[in-house]
Amino acid sequence: MYASDPTSNAAVRGGWIANQPYLLLSLTALCWAGNAIVGRLAAGHIPPLTLSFLRWSLAFFLILPFAWTHLKRDWGAIRARLGTMIFLSVIGIGVFNALQYWSLEYTTALNTLLLQSAGPLFVAIWSLILLGVRLTRAQAGGIALSLIGVLVILLHGDLTALSGIEFNKGDIIFTVAMVIFGLYSALSVKRPDIHGLSFTSFTFGCGALCLLPFWIWELNSRPIAEFNTNNLLMLFYVAVFPSTLAYTCFNRGIELIGANRAAPFFHMVPLFGSVMAMVFLGERPQLFHAVGFALVLTGVYVASRKPASAG
Repeated sequence: MYASDPTSNAAVRGGWIANQPYLLLSLTALCWAGNAIVGRLAAGHIPPLTLSFLRWSLAFFLILPFAWTHLKRDWGAIRARLGTMIFLSVIGIGVFNALQYWSLEYTTALNTLLLQSAGPLFVAIWSLILLGVRLTRAQAGGIALSLIGVLVILLHGDLTALSGIEFNKGDIIFTVAMVIFGLYSALSVKRPDIHGLSFTSFTFGCGALCLLPFWIWELNSRPIAEFNTNNLLMLFYVAVFPSTLAYTCFNRGIELIGANRAAPFFHMVPLFGSVMAMVFLGERPQLFHAVGFALVLTGVYVASRKPASAG
């Protein structure tokens, strides 16, 4: 059972876009694709805990003016489920993102995009263990199909090249991060019945607070980041797009269709990452791009459809 009814008054007041889960989850994937690229560019310029702490602190202050009214109204419900809210904040905001940026100091954006495709598997495992929710045949088949599409894109149509990919310390760290984010995704349906902006603002603020002592430790153990134009632009991007916009869309998408049906949209992250490589890095589109895109989109459609038995 989901935490709230998608047809509730809060959902209706959100307008048309707030009730379009596929659009919301596609926007999430687009923003997160850019986060992998920016996170890799930031490696060596902004330490991971500094980037993560400042990202969520800025995102919290950006969203707070829009969330304040809802946050005050929902505070009683938040306080009643405070343990759940803090736990979701720590794992989904603090731990996951700190590990993600740490991993990008040791591995490439390509490897993290590939590993991110395992996201639906981790969501499915946690949903089964904690919630007793099993994948339908359509969901399992769609996830497998879209994963093949991701591999076609990332390996340039040569699936035999998979054996040539080298995994290192950063890949292990990012895999742990994805296991943690799978837990966050599965448990998000246990959130209290509150407005999406209340949930997002609380988790942003609480997640930033849990990072504070580790950020202070990093300031005393590593060189402090130089706040030049490039670094400030990267901070602005990660605070606005993969944070404020993406998490708002992602949390609402899960609320509307559930974690298992939302999880296949993880596969659109490397899809959008490939498109960004074409636009910003000048890569030429080839046949394997078209084949991979078609497989990903077909798999996402099959896996995220509403089951016929659900009425």
